[in-house]
Amino acid sequence: QVYLVESGGGSVQAGGSLTLSCVASGFTVSAYCMGWFRQTPEKVHQVGTINRDGTTDYADSVKGRFTISRDNAKNSLYLQMNILKPEDTATYYCAADTVRTTCLQPIMAPSVRGQGTQVTVSS
Repeated sequence: QVYLVESGGGSVQAGGSLTLSCVASGFTVSAYCMGWFRQTPEKVHQVGTINRDGTTDYADSVKGRFTISRDNAKNSLYLQMNILKPEDTATYYCAADTVRTTCLQPIMAPSVRGQGTQVTVSS
């Protein structure tokens, strides 16, 4: 069974940091294109992606503040978020494209996604 489970969301003040985790089951995180999205009532926005070769790409709005990484031993994906802003408030979910090793650009094509974790940033 293929699925993703996120954790690590919460409430934080502007300028703070949070790290989101995403554990995968049924496939190997390091073998495929992986990414993070965030969703608000208005829209869904791709935050960033990581390819099998470890190369990353980020949305301009988070570049320099957010970092995507993997832990192969834990079969997990992470999103380190620093210098958080109120506009970062959203439900964050991880996604995998279990067909491709390199993410499609500009938007990856998820074949599986997690249920999401809420991040709230107060001013």
